[in-house]
Amino acid sequence: MQSTKNFRVAVVGGGVAGSVCALRLAESGINVSLLEKGPELVNGPPICHLHAGGSLYRELSDEQCLALLEQSIYTARSFSGSMRYRPTLIAIPQRDPGNIEQLLPRFQKLREHYRQLVKADPLNEVIGRVDDYFQLVSQEDAERLATLPAVVEPKTAEHWLINALRELDLNKLKFPLVLVQEYGVSLFRVAACVSLATQNLDSVRVHLHSDVEKIEAIEHGWRVHYRQKGLSNSLDVDYLVNAAGYQSGVIDDLLGVESARMVEFKAAYLAEWPQQQCPWPEVVIHGLRGTKHGMAQLTPYGQGVFQLHGMTPGVTLFEQGVSRSSTRSAQPQLNAEILQLAFGQWSPDLASQRTQAAIHYLAEFVPSFKNAQVIVKPLSGAQQIPGSDLNQRVSGASFAASRYARSEIVKFSSALDAADDILSDIGKLTQLSENLSIELQAINSLAIELIDELAEEIALRRQYPKALATQC
Repeated sequence: MQSTKNFRVAVVGGGVAGSVCALRLAESGINVSLLEKGPELVNGPPICHLHAGGSLYRELSDEQCLALLEQSIYTARSFSGSMRYRPTLIAIPQRDPGNIEQLLPRFQKLREHYRQLVKADPLNEVIGRVDDYFQLVSQEDAERLATLPAVVEPKTAEHWLINALRELDLNKLKFPLVLVQEYGVSLFRVAACVSLATQNLDSVRVHLHSDVEKIEAIEHGWRVHYRQKGLSNSLDVDYLVNAAGYQSGVIDDLLGVESARMVEFKAAYLAEWPQQQCPWPEVVIHGLRGTKHGMAQLTPYGQGVFQLHGMTPGVTLFEQGVSRSSTRSAQPQLNAEILQLAFGQWSPDLASQRTQAAIHYLAEFVPSFKNAQVIVKPLSGAQQIPGSDLNQRVSGASFAASRYARSEIVKFSSALDAADDILSDIGKLTQLSENLSIELQAINSLAIELIDELAEEIALRRQYPKALATQC
């Protein structure tokens, strides 16, 4: 077996999947080169929650929800500095044929699974007390809480509920409601964490502005040719990881590897609601994806800033926003207009139009939200979905060739699982340490003040409000 200190890995893609994989491999003693096409790490689609149980999506199977719960716990143990510790309020509107009672068996199953995970390791209790994983809110309790004064510093479940229930149109919702311990995540804090951690590890070299142009097989590995700021470079590695996100098919094509995948473009919108300075839970109103009554989602940040989703055409979903790979190419092709938006190139008119549509969509359930104002360009990007099922949310690593892996995650919380699967495959080629921590130590050891400072810098550099970079 080759010694670990001489084992070289190239990770293509510096998003969540690639950065987490590079850190995991580096902490095991492997030399990693992380190649990122853009100017900095983790600059992809918006992230706003952990998916601790998949409770935001009714259409997911129980098996996917249980897997998401495990992955979220695993992730929260490493990224505590990126979490936003607030619950999520889930409701079903009167117009919807479903009801909460249909979902209760799932919530109960998830809570019991969480209990077993905490029993196996008490450090897994990272998304609140097990018994508080979810609770039902009756109509009587909701109407009572809606009359109470807003709470500036919520300490209890009731405090969180008060701030949202005061503004929700309860007549449009079915009861009971559900408050679930589904925490938020700050994209900018994740970016800060991985940037700081890679700087602190000698075994990781980050190559920004590096576009991979050609890959050729060599004895026991690969030669990766890339262009960095106009200059041609190459490096020889023993193992290659494709973590190129929605452009993963490009790397597969360079290798001549077939793969079935989809790419979906999505956008989330940002609005300021100055009247609401008190902390809110996230609010999710269920609906059938792709219809005019798709899921509505209101994600709170500080200082009256909210992130908006509406899983309906005209808001989060776009015509021609989904593309599939073909027999000719593993890379799904989005049209030029969608690609422009994926790269953040929004016209002011389109950004305003779409954000106003999102505000109007949410205001159906939160009437006073109609006064919210458009503040900045949307958060947007494309995500890959392995296979052909748009409802696929749990995914990880795949191995299409010798010494080649793909980290094909859909959700942030799957990144560590995928990295561990890749590490196990590498372990067949080199001797790895048997004492690897569950957590990413390079991230857990970071001072919260450094994360705060860099996260705010990243948000401002990308022209977004500092509120999106705060932890509370």
